[in-house]
Amino acid sequence: MQKSRRRQQLACSLLFGLWLPCCLAQTTPSNAATRTPSPLSTPSPSVKSQTAQLKVRLSGYPRKHNEGRVELFHQGEWGTICDDDFSIHNANVLCRHLGFVSATGWTHSAKYGKGQGKIWLDNVQCNGGEKSIELCMSRGWGNSDCTHDEDAGVVCKDERIPGFVDSNVIETRVNENSIEAVRLRPVVAMSRRKLPITEGVVEVKHRDGWAQICDLGWTIKNTHVVCGMLGFPHERKVNKNFYKLYLERQKNHFHIHSVACSGAEVHLAACPLEFSKPNGTSTCKGGTAAVVSCMPGPLFMQSNGLKKKPKTSSNVRLKGGARVGEGRVEVLKDTEWGTVCDDRWNLQSASVVCRELGFGSAKEALTGGRMGQGMGPIYMNEVKCLGNEKSIWTCPFKNITSEDCQHVEDAAVRCNVPHMGLEDSIRLTGGRTRYEGRVEVLHPDVNGTQSWGLICGETWSTKEAMVICRQLGLGYANQGVQETWYWDSSNVTEMILSGVKCSGSEMSLSQCQRHKVLSCQKAGAKFAAGVICSDTTSDLVLNASLVQQTVYIEDRPLHMLYCAAEEDCLSKSAAKANWPYGHRRLLRFSSQIHNIGRADFKPKAGRHSWVWHACHGHYHSMDIFTHYDLMSANGSRVAEGHKASFCLEDSDCQEGVSKRYECANFGDQGITVGCWDLYRHDIDCQWIDITDVRPGNYILQIVINPNQEVSESDFTNNAMKCNCKYDGHRVWLHNCHIGDAFSEEAERRFEKYPGQLNNHIP
Repeated sequence: MQKSRRRQQLACSLLFGLWLPCCLAQTTPSNAATRTPSPLSTPSPSVKSQTAQLKVRLSGYPRKHNEGRVELFHQGEWGTICDDDFSIHNANVLCRHLGFVSATGWTHSAKYGKGQGKIWLDNVQCNGGEKSIELCMSRGWGNSDCTHDEDAGVVCKDERIPGFVDSNVIETRVNENSIEAVRLRPVVAMSRRKLPITEGVVEVKHRDGWAQICDLGWTIKNTHVVCGMLGFPHERKVNKNFYKLYLERQKNHFHIHSVACSGAEVHLAACPLEFSKPNGTSTCKGGTAAVVSCMPGPLFMQSNGLKKKPKTSSNVRLKGGARVGEGRVEVLKDTEWGTVCDDRWNLQSASVVCRELGFGSAKEALTGGRMGQGMGPIYMNEVKCLGNEKSIWTCPFKNITSEDCQHVEDAAVRCNVPHMGLEDSIRLTGGRTRYEGRVEVLHPDVNGTQSWGLICGETWSTKEAMVICRQLGLGYANQGVQETWYWDSSNVTEMILSGVKCSGSEMSLSQCQRHKVLSCQKAGAKFAAGVICSDTTSDLVLNASLVQQTVYIEDRPLHMLYCAAEEDCLSKSAAKANWPYGHRRLLRFSSQIHNIGRADFKPKAGRHSWVWHACHGHYHSMDIFTHYDLMSANGSRVAEGHKASFCLEDSDCQEGVSKRYECANFGDQGITVGCWDLYRHDIDCQWIDITDVRPGNYILQIVINPNQEVSESDFTNNAMKCNCKYDGHRVWLHNCHIGDAFSEEAERRFEKYPGQLNNHIP
């Protein structure tokens, strides 16, 4: 029996010995000019354990933030993937690795330009379910017979996986092992209870506790860096004598012996540091613990007692961001706002923007339109700040033309902001993910303790939901929910707030209006307010110049307006007209509505609730999609029109963007990111009925999504205004612009248009 087993083992050993050299020979790269098939290798267990460390990026030009040449970081070097055997399954794995929900396509033959360095993978074959590209079948790392003419690329769906860190982000490159975290420890009892903490002993996270920094050689530049990373734009002098007396009585452990910042760093770990030796002394001979005092920006000031309040820039702003201190960078030039191109955009330039707006240094510098695309001019390119400038306008930059940059390259920032503890007083419960749920608020009881309570959902809307999502750091508001019976998983049943009304720009719910005395008709827990938050959302903007170019007057016979009357597109006096005789005077124009956000604009109501209008032969997916108003100088309406969303669809798109929405055959309605919906001047209800309007000077105003039924990242750009001159026979439009496109001074001049105040034609 034993002999037979030995024979079997010997036979297996001989077979293995013959098989192994063959395999090794087959997996050796061929030096021949012609390609020979190579068997694919499966990842080893050791590779699987390294999956989390694999870095993937998109590169090349021209491209958007969600597409590009695929590059992998392996063995300390970036390299590409060959397009042999590449498929949509490979693209799906790579896009999910980058934080996108899926892929919409892939490219071959170096569409985004030829890469450099290694070609790391070849003949990659994924089934689509892998967590990383290195878990797919391939020839193995560095084993390829391709050239960079065959570099593969991917096109990802521009929708982020909830909670995933953004791509196209320039982050602080520091040794994370050297400093985990930094804080200020206040020593005055009163300061400990107030947020933000602006003054105290600088401490760094060390092992399981906190350690101090020796202040020998400490400079104002070091303080500047510490304040910036903690969310403060400026530093203040500190009373060293007070702290010296206090710190002499304290036992300190010094983890860092010296710091030598230049002042332009965005993180303390980026400065030259000298750490205490593991076996050496942890004292600070001749010195004490470093102490700093920071000046908060206007948004985070605790009191109004300051004689001189810090001012923030009036010619730089952030737009389209969900959280405080983030957004697309826009600069003011010649009374009109424009954007900054992302070429050479870095953390130093981003930090200058953050500090001049009253925040700390930049946490992230974002490229590729990550905070949505602007619509106006692009003023700056290749901004080269050193990091110590007072304004981005004092940094070197290039003036550009439309050929140099497009809005898909708009630069954005995420700034460091002070910790305010706002997220501790509110929570979401019962949702399927942390991004949704019933809103519960922490409030003091009569006995001095604190407990959770609910908010009455009767007046709850998207604006209030925007504040909740911002306060919790969960991005944009997708929807404000007035009934939450399906999220009933908490034992909290008491209604404590009602009549909550927010503008949508508040940092926390405590800044919104509310009833002094609870007044809620539906006080049951199932009628409590809830929210659904999202990392991305849409942003609609009207093409103002097209409205100005296409305006005209038409006298339309009544017998051609029956459908329009049925849909309430005429003024009230039309009901008294002698139908079908006579006519109505209509102010007509075209509307081109762009989605410049980061998610598709889709109707709030599902298709099961869309209303069929037989007269025009289409479904209405929204009750009101746009308001058209003709107003006098004092803001009163002299004529109005409204437009239900006849059919939200992609009329046309930017180059490289595919249409997704089409109304034909009861198709899906919406507007894709990078596309626009065109309502031509010659379709029904694309007008204002001005039959009863006298000649004069007016303001034409168009508002998209006026009831804010559908979530957007920015509602301030939903309105468009024009100066309108009507002489009784003809009409002229001047100065058409998006509501927030002009400076405040230019907006005041617009409202004082010649003849506007007396309503006489000049």
